[in-house]
Amino acid sequence: MSHELIIGCIGKPSAGKSSFLNAATDSTAKVGNYPFTTIEPNIGVAYYPTECPCKKYDKSSQCAPRYGSCKDGCRYIPVKMLDVAGLVPGASEGKGLGNQFLDDLRHAHVLLHVVDVSGNTNEKGEETTGYDPINDIQWLKEEIHSWIFNNLWKRWGNIIRKQASTKTPADLILQKKLSGYGTRISVVRQSLENIDLREPINLSTWTDDDVHKFVNSFLDVRFPTVLALNKVDQSTSDLNISRICSKYQDYSMIPTSALAECFLRKMKTQGFIEYKEGDDNFKTYDDCTDDEKINTKLKQSDDKLKGRLEKLRDLVLFRYGSTGIQSAIKEAVELKKFIPVYPVKNLKSLSCDKSGGSILRDCMLVPQGTQVREFAGMLHPDLDKYYLYAEGITGQRLGETDEITLSNNIIKYTTAAIEQSNNSNNNNNNDDSK
Repeated sequence: MSHELIIGCIGKPSAGKSSFLNAATDSTAKVGNYPFTTIEPNIGVAYYPTECPCKKYDKSSQCAPRYGSCKDGCRYIPVKMLDVAGLVPGASEGKGLGNQFLDDLRHAHVLLHVVDVSGNTNEKGEETTGYDPINDIQWLKEEIHSWIFNNLWKRWGNIIRKQASTKTPADLILQKKLSGYGTRISVVRQSLENIDLREPINLSTWTDDDVHKFVNSFLDVRFPTVLALNKVDQSTSDLNISRICSKYQDYSMIPTSALAECFLRKMKTQGFIEYKEGDDNFKTYDDCTDDEKINTKLKQSDDKLKGRLEKLRDLVLFRYGSTGIQSAIKEAVELKKFIPVYPVKNLKSLSCDKSGGSILRDCMLVPQGTQVREFAGMLHPDLDKYYLYAEGITGQRLGETDEITLSNNIIKYTTAAIEQSNNSNNNNNNDDSK
C-alpha cells in the first residue's frame, strides 16, 4: 500500500458527501500543486492544516512550500481524498455499486463518514422526516464487517489446514489472507493484541464468533473512521447529535456544515467577505471600521445576503467554532497518526537547496513508526543506497532505526556521494592555499 495518505470519503446519497468534497478539496488549485504522480477522476486533493516549523524558527517570511501553502505559520499539506461511491445497505452483497464501493474502500488509510444528522433522509437518501441517523453508522460498519468476514470464513477450512501443515504463525497467515485490503503485519498483530491474543495462536480452535470478534478489532485498526456529523445547521440536528455522541463515545466525530463552507468560500471569491478556512468568523464590509472602509476591497452586501450570512454565523460558526471541514480533515490525518517530516540540506537555514533558498520547501506525511533510514528510501532510492547518516535539528545524529516523531521531524541526510564531494572540495581548498 502506498505511503501517500488517502482519506476515503463515504456517505449515503443526499448525506452531503458531494458538498463535503467540494468544501474539502480545492477545485481551483492549479494543476500540479500536489506531489502525487497521478490523480484519478474520483480522487481530489484536500489540505491538512498543521503548525509549520517556520513559525518556531522565525522563518515564516521565507517559508516556500513546493506543494500546498503556508499562511501565518500554518502549513497546509496536500492529502488525497477518495470519493467512495455506492454506499447503500447490501453493498457487501453487490447491491447498488457495492463491488465498486468495496474495491475503492481498500485503497483508503482512514475513512471519513459523512452522516446526515438532520434525520431528513432515509437509508437510501430519500427525503423523509424523523429518520434515525444512528442507523447509517451501524449499517455501514455491518456492511464492511460482512465483506471481510465472508471473505475469511469461506476460506477458513483452507486457513486451518495451511497452519497445521506449515506450522506458520497465525498472524502471518491472517496477514496473507487480508493482504487484499492493504494490510501490514503490524495491523494484524495490533488487531490480535486488542482482543488479548498473542502467539502461539491455534486457529483451528476458533469458532465463527471468534472470527467475528477478530474482524471487529481488525476494522478498528485498519479502517479507523471519523464521523462528520453533517447538516448541523438544521433545526432537527441537535437531538440526533446528542444521541450519537452518547452512543459512540469512543468514536472520533466532528460537527460539520459542508454547505456553509461552500457558501463562505463562494462569498469570499466574489469579494463579499474575508474568510480563512477553519476560522470561527468572517468579516464583511459592515464589520469594517470607518477607516478600514476607505481602503477595503470588500463589496457591500444587500439585506438578503446580510441575513444569510448572519444566520450562518449564529447557527454554525458561533455555535460550533467553525464549519468543521478543516477540523474533520485534521482529525482524519491525526487519527491515523501520520506525521509531517521536513527533509532539509541545511539545518541552520532550513533550506532545501545549495543556494540557501527554498526554506522548508518539502514536506511529506509518513505513518507513525516510520524509521529514519526508511524515510530516506521514501524520498529517493539513492538516499537509501548511499546512506551514511542523518541529523536532527540540533545537529545530533539520528539512528537508522530511530522512529520519526514530531520532536525529530526536521532531518538532514548525508550520503556517500555528498561526503566524497565535500572531501574533494576540502582537498582543493588545501591545494589552493599552498
